[in-house]
Amino acid sequence: MKALLLLLAQLCSASLVPEREKDPEYWRGQAQETLRAALRLQRLNQNVAKNLILFLGDGMGVSTVTAARILKGQLQNRKGEESLLEMDKFPYVALAKTYNTNAQVPDSAGTATAYLCGVKANEGTVGVSAGVTRDRCNTTKGQEVTSILRWAKDGGKSVGIVTTTRVTHATPSAAYAHSANRDWYSDGEMPPDALEGGCKDIARQLVENIPDIEVILGGGRKYMFPKNASDVEYPHEEKHRGTRLDRRDLVQAWREAKPPGKVAKYVWHRRELLALNLSRVDFLLGECRHPRVPQRQTERGCWGAQRGVLGCDGERCRGLAGGRIDHGHHEGKAKQALHEAVELDRAIGLAARLTSPQDTLSVVTADHSHVFTFGGYTPRGNPIFGLAPMQSDVDRKPFTSILYGNGPGYKIVAGERENVSAVDFAHANYQAQSAVPLRQETHGGEDVAVFARGPMAHLLHGVHEQNYIPHAMAYAACIGSNRAHCSAAARPAASVLLPFLALLFLLH
Repeated sequence: MKALLLLLAQLCSASLVPEREKDPEYWRGQAQETLRAALRLQRLNQNVAKNLILFLGDGMGVSTVTAARILKGQLQNRKGEESLLEMDKFPYVALAKTYNTNAQVPDSAGTATAYLCGVKANEGTVGVSAGVTRDRCNTTKGQEVTSILRWAKDGGKSVGIVTTTRVTHATPSAAYAHSANRDWYSDGEMPPDALEGGCKDIARQLVENIPDIEVILGGGRKYMFPKNASDVEYPHEEKHRGTRLDRRDLVQAWREAKPPGKVAKYVWHRRELLALNLSRVDFLLGECRHPRVPQRQTERGCWGAQRGVLGCDGERCRGLAGGRIDHGHHEGKAKQALHEAVELDRAIGLAARLTSPQDTLSVVTADHSHVFTFGGYTPRGNPIFGLAPMQSDVDRKPFTSILYGNGPGYKIVAGERENVSAVDFAHANYQAQSAVPLRQETHGGEDVAVFARGPMAHLLHGVHEQNYIPHAMAYAACIGSNRAHCSAAARPAASVLLPFLALLFLLH
């Protein structure tokens, strides 16, 4: 019987291997093609970048990238491991060190300041130097640092921010705001001493600091309206009401700040966006409510993606983003996090098809990682949300391949680890088991990947401090302070695409 079981196991194992992969020539041929492609990269693309696109997957650590790759393949009815993400096709890859100036494991505010403003900062602060202490408004003055979005605007470029989180969230806010606290979304969230000290809330800075951002799409509209003002979509829900103590309508202020003769459109729903003739719109502000992780996997943020890479016409490409990879991981809901990563990858592929690597520098990275992992000696093609092939040799219970180092998935039933075979571990809201109980899973401290394609992409190589990223991108586009290498003839009108927080999510 034992011999029969061993034979069956060997036959089962053999069936996991695609027939072509049994031939050594398959692997040799693949390696040779990869080598030829690598040799072609010796001819460096040193063009001036007309467009910049930054795709930022919030919380998209390397383990998330790998698991998302497998999920993408399995959604296409393949084994998954051999599939390629769109970002995998980028020819240059680097690692970025994500620590904040005062934190070994970083937060999204300090990291956003690094990869957007080119300066490392303290955790919880956005758009300011490490001379600013979190929560202390009086440390802010004179410590403001500007972002690559501002450098591009000063260079006469078109710019845009699109996110699947609130537009005042830490990740996009570092593009335009300077704040001692990432949570000062409106003046209604600020303490009296900060208001008395003259510090401005982040929503106000969105409207006032750089009033000519061409495209702003995201969530969190309640921070733009007077306290207790009813929401346009959910008038009877208190949690969606306005929060502003100054009673200002910042959407109206945004409109009034536009030059005469320019068309500025505000939309709050996907159908309004789809109805626009974008060629006749100079400025676009779209704000939906701010849901957390979507209730169903078909819901991909309130702006969806049928319009493709919004407004990309060769001269005025704008950026897009998505940030709920992070939210999914924090809640221990790996299925939601990984589906969000696959959606991000779809956006990257669409942008690649609509632009040329000859004049567009595209960069894909993450602000930080998470304590997310998958393992357990799973066989080839094992469902990414499935069980490991064996039971624990300690408690004799099965376990899922995906696990977290800490988080809300820690459960003890009758004094023992929960038996996952008794629950629906494939459900979208399943919280994977964790080693340490926490209400919210934490970030991870390891380096994150940086994928690059286009002019000067080779500048992103090896291991870098995270704040190096915008300096390399600015060099490629001849914007900012480092322009000594740029001749007048080599500096075409460019635009910057700043998709933030998990990356350009397709509008569908």
